[in-house]
Parts: sequence; structure tokens; C-alpha cells
Amino acid sequence: MEKLKFNTSIKASREKIWKVLWDDETYRKWTGAFCEGSYAQSDWNEGDKIYFLGPNGMGMNSVIETKIPNEYMAFKHLGEVKDFKEVPPNEETQKWSGAMETYRLTQNGDKIDLQVEVDVIDQHIDYFKEAFPKAVETIKELSEE
Repeated sequence: MEKLKFNTSIKASREKIWKVLWDDETYRKWTGAFCEGSYAQSDWNEGDKIYFLGPNGMGMNSVIETKIPNEYMAFKHLGEVKDFKEVPPNEETQKWSGAMETYRLTQNGDKIDLQVEVDVIDQHIDYFKEAFPKAVETIKELSEE
């Protein structure tokens, strides 16, 4: 697995960026870079399950490993979802189960640095290298509105 890193500097408050990241309406906008119609199902509490889903019911189930509001969110990806149901672990999911995805907001003068890190298996590296910069740019645009 390779750790990919994506960074941007945003002229907005941490609170506004956090809201853009995790509020349903704006979350759907920036995650459209990965799959149009993407959304998440969760209570957004540390330790809770979260489902990252596309409109076709495909996606991942994960857990919110760490949540520090307006500062840091970490997801541990556990397995696959098909037809809106968790798929039992299999050879394919074992290749990436335990992969982490983190979002950190750090004050830098009058701007906030957004740092995203995601563990990716080889077959998905090119996809994420293309999609994540688009998603991060959308987060920046929505936060600076």
C-alpha cells in the first residue's frame, strides 16, 4: 500500500472548512470527484461505523477512528459494501482492510492548511491521484465562498 498526500491552503475558518468536509450537502459536492452521487451514512461520532456509498449501493464500510472537531478526522477502512450491505471479508478486501484516510486542518497565518492522507493499493493509485486533487479543489472553492 502507498500513502498518498494532498494539500491545499484555504482562506476560511477551520469551522467553515470542517462544515464543508462533513455536512451532507457539501460532502456530496466534493466527493462527486470520486463518484457522482457519493454520500456517507454515519452519526459522525468517534468510534462509530461510517458507510461511504455511491448511488448504486456500492462502497466501503469504515470506522471513525479519531475525531477532533475542526482539526482532525481519521477513518479506518474495513470492508466492502454491495447492494447497501456489508460484504464478508474476502481475498480482495484483505489487501486494503485497515487502510487509513485522514484529514487535518492546521492554522498557517491567515489561512488553514488542509492535509489529506490516504492509504491506497497499487491498482487504485492512478485513480486517486486524479480524483483527489479535484475533490480538494472543490473543498477549497466551497470553503472560500
